[in-house]
Formats: sequence, C-alpha cells, structure tokens
Amino acid sequence: MEGLFAILLLLVLMGLGVPVAWSFAGVLTYLAVAYDANLDTLMMQGFRSVDSVILIALPLFVLTGYLMQSGGIASRLVTFIETLVGRRRGGMGASMVLASGVFGAIAGTATAAVASIGTIMIGPLEQRGYPRGYASALLGISSLLGILIPPSITMILFAVVTRQSVAALFAATVGPALLLIVGLILANRLACGRLFQEVAGETMATGKLLSKGVATWRALPALSLPFIILGGIYGGVFTPTEAAAVAAFAAIVIGFLVYRDQSLMHFSRSVIAAAETTGSIILILLFSFMIGRILAFERVPQDLTELITTLIQNPLLILIAVNVFLILAGAILDDVSVTVVVAPLFLPLMVDTGIHPVHFGAIVACSVVIGANSPPVAPILYMACRIGRVSIHKTFAPALQLIAFVGIPVMLITTFIPELSLFLPRLLGFI
Repeated sequence: MEGLFAILLLLVLMGLGVPVAWSFAGVLTYLAVAYDANLDTLMMQGFRSVDSVILIALPLFVLTGYLMQSGGIASRLVTFIETLVGRRRGGMGASMVLASGVFGAIAGTATAAVASIGTIMIGPLEQRGYPRGYASALLGISSLLGILIPPSITMILFAVVTRQSVAALFAATVGPALLLIVGLILANRLACGRLFQEVAGETMATGKLLSKGVATWRALPALSLPFIILGGIYGGVFTPTEAAAVAAFAAIVIGFLVYRDQSLMHFSRSVIAAAETTGSIILILLFSFMIGRILAFERVPQDLTELITTLIQNPLLILIAVNVFLILAGAILDDVSVTVVVAPLFLPLMVDTGIHPVHFGAIVACSVVIGANSPPVAPILYMACRIGRVSIHKTFAPALQLIAFVGIPVMLITTFIPELSLFLPRLLGFI
C-alpha cells in the first residue's frame, strides 16, 4: 500500500509543478518515514550506485547533442538528407524523420533533437504547406528516435538500474527504431496529399538548392560521427563510455576547426546547458536508487508480481497489461522517471513471464516514445510546440493519430515478436 501511495504522491507532486528531482526527493522522504529507513545507509548505497563508469557517458552524450546544435553539425545533416529525399512527395517530412534518426545516432537524446532539428525545419515545413501543428507533432515523435537508435541515454539508464549490458540494449532497439522510421515515413506520405498539399520551396537548413555532391561533401565530417561511435562500440574498439568521449571530442573539433560555426560563447552555453541537464538526471537517479532500495527491502516488486500473476494467469494478457501501464505511466511521467522507477518494478514480473531483460528494455523504450507525446503531460510534444511556436491543442490530433497508427503498432510488434529486439544482440554475441 505504501508503494502505491508513493507512486501517487510522485504524480501529485509533478502535477503541482514541483521539479522532477525534488518530486523524487519528496517520495523518498515519505518512504523513509513510512518504513523507518536508515537514511545514512541509504545515502551511502545511493552514492555507490551512481558511482559508475557507465554513467560518465551520460554527460558526454548530452554535451555532444548541444555541440551538434551550436557547431553547425545538425544543419549540414539536415541539408544532406533533404537533398537525397526532400524532393519526393512527403519528402520534407521524411527528411525530418531521417534527420532525427541520424541525430539520435550521435547524441542519444530526444530533447536536443527537438531543439536542433525543430529550429531548422518547422518554418520551412510550413512554407511547403505542412500545417504547423502537424509538423510539430511529427517532430515530437520522430525526435524520440534518439531514445531508440544507439547510443541512447535512456538505455544507458536502463542498463544501470537493471544491471544489463549497455551494448546489448543498444543493439536491441535498432529493430524497433528502423520499424518506427519506416512507419513514420509511410504515415507522412499518406498524410501529404490527403491532409495537406506539399509545395516546392527552399531547403530547410540553408534556403539554397544544393547538388547531392556538394551537400554530401559538406556533410561528410558530420556523417562520420555515427560511423565512428557505432562502429567503435560494435567493433570492440572502445566501450560506450569511451564512445561518448570520442563523440564529444569529435563534435568540438568539427565545430571549431572544420565548420568553424562554433564560438567560445556558444561552446560555454552548451557546456552549461549539458551540465544542468546532467545534474537533474543524476539527482533523479540518486533518489530513485534510494527509493528502489527501500521498495526492494520491503519486497514491493515481488508483491506486485504476485498480485498481477494472481489476477492474470495468461502471459499474453500480462504483457498487454504491462504495455498499457507503461504507456499510461509515460503519459504522466518523463522518460527518465519511467526508466529508473517504473521499469525496475516490473522487471521481476517480466522475467517470471519469460521475457528477457534486454527484450523488456526495448519494450520500455517503445513505451517512452508513445508516452512522451501523449497527453496530459507529453513533455516532448510540449517542447516541440514551443520550438514550433504553435498551440498544443493544434498538435494533439495529429500526434494521437501518429501514435495510434505508428507508435502503438511498433510497440506491439516489439512486444510480441522478441526476435525483432533480440536478433542483433545475439548475432553480436552480447546475450
């Protein structure tokens, strides 16, 4: 009962506008008092949990995302992708989806993708005939490819809290990510011509029509980043943490010396923004580890497993119930909260049901894609609306349509076809 009340308390605090990290602190305070926990021991265990080499990758990938935005890397990627696919029907929307995917393959975060890609694309999309609300909804959902395409900060957090292989989780979300890309491109192509008419216009990043050769040449330094990062990780050259350091260093070199769009002022702002984002996530992690220790000691995950298996015996129905709960949780909580609090609670149930932890990680990532764009909280969708300078009410309908016809089917396919997420990790020898 205390565990259920703690989750309700977290929702109430966040609903009242309390910052996420301090909402977790309030829940921790309640549980410590309710269970008479030893705070000294909890604090020591919490600091030991965040004292992880894996977590060093977190601030580095966040910094890489900000440096891509300020160093001109994102704009070159957008121009290159649009030159390849932007002149077809629905091509500009497809360019946004692909650009978000490439951005995710470098930075591993959705928020940086929304800011970078949205700033470049929303205006030109409107000029091409895309309704601003639809363009913002497409931006919100496609930016979540940063969670699915490795390297993924969400999967790093999932690996830390569940003690799974980071590389295995990175590989597990590749299949769902490709499926989501195809689904979004097809849905956008159907919408173009039925919901609106796309007209010819300027390119999104530069306003100039470039040849494929020129666009490719200018984008080569930026395109080298995902090959270096992913090739290094899966080729055994360096660990995910070392890959994060390489990515940040490469983004600095490209921004300052190759494109020369980076400045000391922009660089300092990027470092400060990355530090603020990382600090918030680390605080949430610290408090969530301490909350998890209390809940584990009081056998809350085991009690939850017994309750659900008593009420539902069919493994298929259990999977559906967990999917529904994850989507609802994602619609209320942010992706970090879902990953570090809700997911570990259900992990014992998933293992008892026969779901591999790495497969469950892919399911959680898909649920975050849906929840982060679902009302009432919809943090990524709200951010996309701010970038697109459009009312949230104009994005709800297209966002829900994309979720219903693309997001939920991808999550169901990921859930009920395990090989989609387990094939690549097994092929690479991670599981």
